[in-house]
Amino acid sequence: MRVHVVSDVHGAADALARAGDGADALVCLGDLVLFLDYADHSRGIFPDLFGTESADRMVELRTARRFDEARALDRELWAGIDRRDAIETAVRKQYTELFAAFPTPTYATYGNVDVPALWAEYAGPGTTVLDGGTAEIGGRVFGFVGGGLRTQMRTPYEVDDQAYAEKVAALGPVDVLCSHIPPAIPELCYDTKARRFERGSEALLEAIRAVQPKYSLFGHVHQPLVARTRIGRTECVNVGHFNHTRTPWALEW
Repeated sequence: MRVHVVSDVHGAADALARAGDGADALVCLGDLVLFLDYADHSRGIFPDLFGTESADRMVELRTARRFDEARALDRELWAGIDRRDAIETAVRKQYTELFAAFPTPTYATYGNVDVPALWAEYAGPGTTVLDGGTAEIGGRVFGFVGGGLRTQMRTPYEVDDQAYAEKVAALGPVDVLCSHIPPAIPELCYDTKARRFERGSEALLEAIRAVQPKYSLFGHVHQPLVARTRIGRTECVNVGHFNHTRTPWALEW
């Protein structure tokens, strides 16, 4: 059995269409939407609306953790524009391309920049969407937990710690624990390019210690200090920033 795993697709529909080649199934750990590419500020919903210079400034402020100034710039740019309508229109355009690129079968959960309310409209019969649920793939139980935890970035799908922990607890014993964000291990959560810690989940870490799945798979941190580590018998793996690598991570058994 061979399963390919991707995360942080961020608009890479062309590469996503090839991500399942040679695999029995594809697993997607979220962040399909590209709002602003921190590596190429000309790409994404934000620069499409406001231009690359504004994107440059926004990235500068957020990277420096000057969030009050970033929010002030955001308010200035959006003045007089229906934010909800503009973003939904752009997200729908991206989702049309991205969901059409998914092979059959695909098992997917949400990332923190995704819009869960729209997924049901775009997920075809070959795509199973899970968040706080499990699926059997090749005789192994995969558990899925989508979204991220609350941050100052205020991305679309952030939930509070208790709600996230309840989703983790709902899985029960699994062989492969799939999430968008990592467990709360500092070296897995630190992004070396952004020079900051992303939020990891204590609930995921507790579940790994208690259940000891064979794998814990996640993304979210684009340039992690450490891409994989072990907790007991569990191999914890950041499957990579697919928008950058264009290469899925492969799991075989």
